[in-house]
Amino acid sequence: MSENTTFCVIPEIGRRHKMLSIATDNPKENIMTQSQATTQRGTALITGASSGIGALYADRLARLGYDLILVARNRERLNALAQRISNDTRRTVEVLEADLGQAQSLALVEDKLRSDASITLLVNNAGIGTHTPLLQSNVDHMTDMIALNVTAPTRLTYAVVPGFVARGQGAIINISSIVGVAPEVLNGVYGGSKAFVLAFSQSLHHELAAKGVQVQAVLPGATATDFWAIGGLPVEHLDPAIVMPADQMVDAALVGFQRGELVTIPSLHEEDAWTRFETARQGLASKLSANVPAARYTAAH
Repeated sequence: MSENTTFCVIPEIGRRHKMLSIATDNPKENIMTQSQATTQRGTALITGASSGIGALYADRLARLGYDLILVARNRERLNALAQRISNDTRRTVEVLEADLGQAQSLALVEDKLRSDASITLLVNNAGIGTHTPLLQSNVDHMTDMIALNVTAPTRLTYAVVPGFVARGQGAIINISSIVGVAPEVLNGVYGGSKAFVLAFSQSLHHELAAKGVQVQAVLPGATATDFWAIGGLPVEHLDPAIVMPADQMVDAALVGFQRGELVTIPSLHEEDAWTRFETARQGLASKLSANVPAARYTAAH
């Protein structure tokens, strides 16, 4: 069984808090006030928090006023990150060692989400991927990918949402990917898993927005993390013009979260392109079901 570790540093008189500055087009949004940094916003539970995007979310959310529960497999990394964040921000940071690909560990995190009413934000960040095509991929690895990328965020969301609805507030950030809408780019199972995260987020928003629960799907493009090396393709082999620094990606995603966006694509400069895409998709919905086949599929055609 995993054990929890909590880091809590008593504030020092006169200690200065580091402020988070998120760059946007609006200068007024680039400044975080002292009250924002010291306001208690509840607790954010972040999966895959020991490195990369998850660790950056932990740092930024603590500076925004959240206490943290950091979930990952590597306790040593979690402890080091938790100690640093607690020292820097004076926030309470709890470490929960768990392998979300394993049912027993996943159940521990589900129990935490059900029982801890201080949790106001769930960040479903944990995931794995690969760039290898079907014929070069191990199907057992693909099954593990589905467990972590699909099953885990589904079960964690189901665990936390009833409490959010009962309290009339809460938020979920789901880390998807641009391959959720461009599955040809990488491995099909990875793309399919991220398409699920996007569709799941859109459905959750439709169901929960009126109940006080905010949902955001973040679709990063290529991002400079160890994701690529773990998948067998070092990030140095990619075109630098398409690779975004991880800190910039997370800061941009949090601007989208603060703006209440359902879908945030930090690397998409033409904002209207997504609006047109969504308008076309939603407009198609009413035309997708009928009581007779389309003429092109009938013998008389």
